[in-house]
Amino acid sequence: MADHNKEKKVNSRLLTVLRSRKMLTRTAALAAACVLSTGAVWAQAPAAAGSSASSKVGVISIRQAIVTTAEGKVASAELQSQFASRQNEIENLNKQISELQQRLTSSTGKLSQEEEARLRQQGQRLAQRLDRMNTEYQEDVNAAQADVIDRIGRKMVDVLDRYARENGYAVVLDSSAQSTPILYASTQIDVTQDIVRLYDQAYPVKAGATAPAKPAAKPAPAPSQPPAAKP
Repeated sequence: MADHNKEKKVNSRLLTVLRSRKMLTRTAALAAACVLSTGAVWAQAPAAAGSSASSKVGVISIRQAIVTTAEGKVASAELQSQFASRQNEIENLNKQISELQQRLTSSTGKLSQEEEARLRQQGQRLAQRLDRMNTEYQEDVNAAQADVIDRIGRKMVDVLDRYARENGYAVVLDSSAQSTPILYASTQIDVTQDIVRLYDQAYPVKAGATAPAKPAAKPAPAPSQPPAAKP
């Protein structure tokens, strides 16, 4: 149960980053490439055995499929480990700012003007540093996540293309793409799990490829959040 919860948290982090502005753009581009590069071919592809024409429609959540693959889970764990130390740095700096705020609040009227001014200047410097760290952290995480999405996504498009041709699909829509709003889709036409299964078969994760277990770092402030209020 603990491993399952940890996996859900890892996938949640990946999905959260995918929803950032940069990742939305790249994921939408990936989804568009999936539909545009293969949709016309599927429509003209030879019919599946026993049918006279391709007529099936399917849906897939590309984002969910990527993070659900074995390769996606390994990549998520590796990224979590890669950025753990920076998460801790951000958390520790945020803690320093909070402690300084508490000190100023509890010492109101007890400090000299010089000492109070010094503490406030110190707090401003720490807040500015936190803001820079958060910005750099978010940019680096987004770039690392984009590499994962591109690497897995390109191969997943190939798997999806083969699957659609072999099963007589005329079109497969990406339910996770912002540019393809789907108001309703029956679970019976959702091919996400089928594509994940086929992807894992085509690109199995090598034994021992999983990231080594490490003590879980305390959650750091979300990179997209503003820094703590300046003292």
